[in-house]
Amino acid sequence: MPINEDDGTMIPTIRTIIDEKAKQEPNKVYLVAPDARLELTYGQLRDDSFNFGQHLMKLGLHKGDKVSFMLGNGYQTTKIFLGTMYAGLVISPINLMSQPSQLEYVLDHSDTKLVFFTEDQKEKLETAASKIKQGLELIQIDNDAETIFSADDDISGYSLPEITEGDDALLLYTSGTTGLPKGVVLSHKNMIAGGEYTALAHGLTTEDRALCSLPLYHINGEVVTAVTPLVSGGSVVMPHAFSVSNFWELISEYACTWFSVVPTIISYLLNATDLEGKDLNVDQLRFGRSASSALPPSLHKAFEKKFRVSIVETMGLTETAAPVFSNPMDPSKRKYGSPGQAVGNIAKIIDAEGNELPRGMPGEIMIKGDNVMKGYYKAPDITAKTLEWDGWLHTGDLGYIDEDGFAFVTGRLKELIIKGGENIAPREIDEVLYKHPAVLDAAAVGIPDDNYGQEIMACVALKPGFTATEEELRNHCFEHLGKFKTPRRIKLLDELPKGPSGKIQRLKLPEVVNLG
Repeated sequence: MPINEDDGTMIPTIRTIIDEKAKQEPNKVYLVAPDARLELTYGQLRDDSFNFGQHLMKLGLHKGDKVSFMLGNGYQTTKIFLGTMYAGLVISPINLMSQPSQLEYVLDHSDTKLVFFTEDQKEKLETAASKIKQGLELIQIDNDAETIFSADDDISGYSLPEITEGDDALLLYTSGTTGLPKGVVLSHKNMIAGGEYTALAHGLTTEDRALCSLPLYHINGEVVTAVTPLVSGGSVVMPHAFSVSNFWELISEYACTWFSVVPTIISYLLNATDLEGKDLNVDQLRFGRSASSALPPSLHKAFEKKFRVSIVETMGLTETAAPVFSNPMDPSKRKYGSPGQAVGNIAKIIDAEGNELPRGMPGEIMIKGDNVMKGYYKAPDITAKTLEWDGWLHTGDLGYIDEDGFAFVTGRLKELIIKGGENIAPREIDEVLYKHPAVLDAAAVGIPDDNYGQEIMACVALKPGFTATEEELRNHCFEHLGKFKTPRRIKLLDELPKGPSGKIQRLKLPEVVNLG
């Protein structure tokens, strides 16, 4: 076990955390996989991770090599995710929503040596793999099986390499809104800090159990609901995917005490489910956690009123191993419309010249902490522009921090609408549209205009069973925003483009409505 020579303490890595938990409580359940009807204790997690690592070594892989998977959530996905890092290799999950060209790029750029996949991804993966110059080993698995490799394989002669907190653990490609995805490199230190900051923000203990509703190819699912229960000694329920039809049933059956979702899921649950008349036990549920994009205050309040479940709004980035800000657990101390205060890491606001701004002044949000990434894979120039020499990360988010330390995000640098020289935060328009009773999803974006430089377009998806015309929505905006900020164009769509976490991809909207 790696030891810090300065003070003799254990150097935290995914391996040492798993080993420590297995030693303390080997029979405590870490993972529940409801679709497979399987459970995994901390002792089994340690043994399976060690054996999995030995199999990877037997396949000819070495420390730092990249291992990927094209899998939905489940029993084996979770074991592959943790077991790869335990073995000293780098896990690089693949977004199941990747288009063929993006998949080919990620497989090639990441230098992946091995990909685990299920039958439903076979054709798509094999087509992409056939175009990759370096050799790729593909292993088809059953996600619900108890084992991947044969117990008859002789792996006794294979040992695992030593790893430290600074070694690479995760290579995750951002879904992005334009251009090619960037590969974010996170170390063991980053991953564990992400879990620790999340546990700290929510007061998680060994008695807590999470419901994982987000995919393990997204940073939220990976850190918030897989690594966080690991570092806090709790447990996680891992269904194949989020489902409106069984969300509350899983919380009831497996006694989940918290869940992590995105605003899109909150909207789906609010409009499609009801707890009244159902024989469900959700009394043990302490809170829900919302992240990945802004939670409109109207949606936030409606969900809490209907389900009587406290929702903690948070904010995170792939580049920060998930957590950045979180609202307090005490509902009376929260602020609607804010993702909360920095927990674990620290934050500041800067102007265009890099000067720190006083409280209440808007600018770019900067973050610093043990959770901040090592950099972007094979992209030193982009890394240098994003990471300052002293560890401060440029988030690209615009906002301010109030006198109480609460952050308020007004938009993205790239998403800012500049109309006639005036800066307009698209989220201000989004939130007005969400106040309309017929609106399910909404997003505003800047589009080219000869007179103003940019004009405003908003795309809207309506709730099932509701109707609204574009003119009606425009009048609604005019009433709340005035003429200048009211979208010139409003387009009704069946569905808005979203990333893997359900976050609306604003900058793709012009392409979706054929504006180029």
